Amino acid sequence: MAEIRKLALVTGATSGIGRAFAEALAADGNDLVIVGRRRDRLEEFTAAHPEVEVKAVAADLSTDEGIDAVARIAEAEPLTMLVNNAGVSHYMPLADLPADKARELVNVKVLAPTMLARAAVGGMVGRGRGAIVSVSGMIAFSGPALHAQMPRRAVYAGTLAHLVAMSQTLSAELEGTGVKVQVVCPGVVATEFHERQGLDLSGVPRMSAADVVTASLRGLELGEVVCAPGVEDASLLDAVFRADLAAFGAQSTELATRYRDGGGQVGVLRGPS
Repeated sequence: MAEIRKLALVTGATSGIGRAFAEALAADGNDLVIVGRRRDRLEEFTAAHPEVEVKAVAADLSTDEGIDAVARIAEAEPLTMLVNNAGVSHYMPLADLPADKARELVNVKVLAPTMLARAAVGGMVGRGRGAIVSVSGMIAFSGPALHAQMPRRAVYAGTLAHLVAMSQTLSAELEGTGVKVQVVCPGVVATEFHERQGLDLSGVPRMSAADVVTASLRGLELGEVVCAPGVEDASLLDAVFRADLAAFGAQSTELATRYRDGGGQVGVLRGPS
């Protein structure tokens, strides 16, 4: 029986985690569709990997045109893996975030992964196999932190949290189809990502992009939907998700006592007032 072709589409493939994904997948015999803004880097990667078939796509996923162009490829090609990795940083409080940067961030980290996953998933389900991987980050879990603990970057954190929730619910939707879903949540990684924001993290301990990819690919084998490469005690993540479900399951059509006149004590985990 002929071997089934492995074909992966990786966005943000010209540097950092995306480049590491493309390198690892090529080494494992995957043909590739690599997406990025810099054509010169795409061509350099293609030339360096003659052992696999590489289709280089220069596209800007902050634009509707770029998203639609890549979505058409994701829908038409028999993908066995989609890696939604493209990202922009724009670390700043919402009041300071220019409108164009807010739009770019939401397009790249919310709209693009959503539309590419939507384009790819039908074919994967029809073929009974595939994987959709989205790169988020541990900042997705930082919402309850006080300002002194974590600089505010509301839109950035919100986009990463979207990827976590979307991946978890999409995984449930696809149960039994043969299609796996994973969201990868690294901490600080040694890439160009922070340099583009003007941040010098050279003195900060950072995980390598290759280690992030190793965790993701091994996590797929283990059946992990949420992969946190730097969290040793996986039970901590399980506790977060059990608490989420407990709160979800505890809802009622009755108004909670604390919201009634003379009601009970207010919860202590509301965050700063």
